[in-house]
Amino acid sequence: MKKILLLATGGTIASVEGNEGLVPGLSAEELLHYFPKSSQNIEIECKILFNIDSTNMQPEHWGEIANAVFHHYDDYDGFVITHGTDTLAYTSAALSYMLQGLGKPVVLTGSQVPISFKKTDAKKNVADAFRFACEDIGGVFIVFDGRVIVGTRAVKMRTKSYDAFESVNHPYVAIINGNEVKYHWKPMSTSNKLSVNNRICTDVFLMKLYPGTKPEIFDCLKSLYKGIIIESFGNGGLPFEGRNLLSKIQELTEDGIAVVITTQCLEEGEDILLYEVGRKVAQHRVILSGDMNTEAIVAKLMWALGQTDKLEEVKEIIETPLASDLTVQYEKD
Repeated sequence: MKKILLLATGGTIASVEGNEGLVPGLSAEELLHYFPKSSQNIEIECKILFNIDSTNMQPEHWGEIANAVFHHYDDYDGFVITHGTDTLAYTSAALSYMLQGLGKPVVLTGSQVPISFKKTDAKKNVADAFRFACEDIGGVFIVFDGRVIVGTRAVKMRTKSYDAFESVNHPYVAIINGNEVKYHWKPMSTSNKLSVNNRICTDVFLMKLYPGTKPEIFDCLKSLYKGIIIESFGNGGLPFEGRNLLSKIQELTEDGIAVVITTQCLEEGEDILLYEVGRKVAQHRVILSGDMNTEAIVAKLMWALGQTDKLEEVKEIIETPLASDLTVQYEKD
């Protein structure tokens, strides 16, 4: 018999009608009451970590979730974490970095409709999550609408539809149909002992570049943040005519601030060496993100800055694939 620990954090799945709209409020016992009795030979225990809307999820909560998995790791065969969908991908990416050497599945799921509502997707998602948590596989995964996505590759694409998440720049791990799990690929197994490293630095800013961005904005940011992620255009260039951003990027990197260049394009990643506008950026000590998604970049940069304040070491961490987060690599300078 498999023994699974359900860690509840709130979100839509646990929401009820409040005075000002939906608000998480179900107890552990109420959550378990709604979950369908399965033919699976499993024992489920539930622990509520928080009961919050995932909009209120903070990076410090990621560390608490990682600690909960670590402290209960030897007592269970797998873990299911219920979570609001809005920041689910950030949490799954963060846990992928914080929990090293996983030999058991840590499965995050949620729903677009509360579990107490008639037309909810919660019961299917949780049943699928429990099913996958019984697999002999290690890693962090999102299970949603029958799809299994590795934790660093999920992006929420839709606000209402049941198929809310997609696996970006990477194939689905598996598809779940009832009790059947059909794999597309399996993460490499690890024989390492589980360790938890939840040291993070939250001084990270995400900027979406647009035509007309003022260079002076970086003067405001450099006193507040240790890392800046720039969602640039196309393959990753920055403007150097009209409003020239390059000199400000040079100032930031010379001051030891980690500057990560990514793209606003959801698929295929950046290729900063393709155009002149990119090569001029690459002349500075910027960090390249390849085909990582923004959610993973944010979590990984916070985690990297929690390990070291040396820019070259941060660059090495970000540009090195970890937990299947990166498939495009560039030659290092």
